[in-house]
Amino acid sequence: MTFYEDEENLKLLCNFLRSSEGPAVREALLMEKRVHYLKGEKLVNFMVEPKPGTKWPSNLPRFENRQDAIAVCKELCKLQFILRCEKRGKGELGMMRMRDFDEAGYFTWIYEGDMTQSHMMTAALVVGFLLCVCFPIWPSFLRVFVWYLSVSFLLFIFLLITVRALLFLFVWMVGWEFWFLPNLFDESLGFADSFKPVISCEPTMPGQLPYRLGVGIAFFSFCYWAVTQPSEFDGFVSAQGDFLKDLYAGTLLSDMSQEDKENIDKPKVQSLDDLLKNLDAEIDKEDEPGDLEDEDNLDSMLDNLLDVEEEIDEEEE
Repeated sequence: MTFYEDEENLKLLCNFLRSSEGPAVREALLMEKRVHYLKGEKLVNFMVEPKPGTKWPSNLPRFENRQDAIAVCKELCKLQFILRCEKRGKGELGMMRMRDFDEAGYFTWIYEGDMTQSHMMTAALVVGFLLCVCFPIWPSFLRVFVWYLSVSFLLFIFLLITVRALLFLFVWMVGWEFWFLPNLFDESLGFADSFKPVISCEPTMPGQLPYRLGVGIAFFSFCYWAVTQPSEFDGFVSAQGDFLKDLYAGTLLSDMSQEDKENIDKPKVQSLDDLLKNLDAEIDKEDEPGDLEDEDNLDSMLDNLLDVEEEIDEEEE
């Protein structure tokens, strides 16, 4: 195909093949470096017949037969966009002398595509790390803003989780599994894919009727308690309101004075008055009565010793 004879067009094809829409790849170690690899046959099969649901880019011509796809794969090897390797063990690859394309061989992706976004994200990560390290010297208004932003984000996440759980509970009790943003916490998906689909609704599995009845009884019992015991429930709501006020005010876990907060980063150096007080305390401690009693006991022991010696001398005479 003449379109893929241009190297820039091959880069466009590689960008598509390396995207989430491309063929599945595996991870392994090649010369102590983690790489992505796939079998040549799978690459050709994908280029000729993409997996169902794949959105082939409109600016890239489709491959009509395997010969055209193999020819393009050979060109990728020639330009070192992919590198032929051999499997040496589970999760480990090795280099090969043969560099030609073969459907039975394994190939590692060397082409990394446009690295502008990756460089920008790396720079943003470094800048963000430095800003976090310098947090103690931030202006006061900026630290307060970050505190309010963090607390608001935390409350939003908690509210979102609570609403999702309550929606699921209400609909589940009537026989359906309803999720709002079902893939929100799926770590295997990217950021954009975590918000797809927005909702999902499926019938519950057979045999869950007793559990649904039990949960329904417990939920309505709680609602009955909240209605019939307004004083206790109102106290619970009031406590939650006080908790939020303390959280936003920054006094939830604070037992420090304002002066201690302002001087938290200052070195703890004793003043001259404190040093003099400590010196006086040490002198007073040395002059305590206990020390004087020890001296009197020592003097009395010496006197007794002298008296005994005198008595011995008199007896000898």
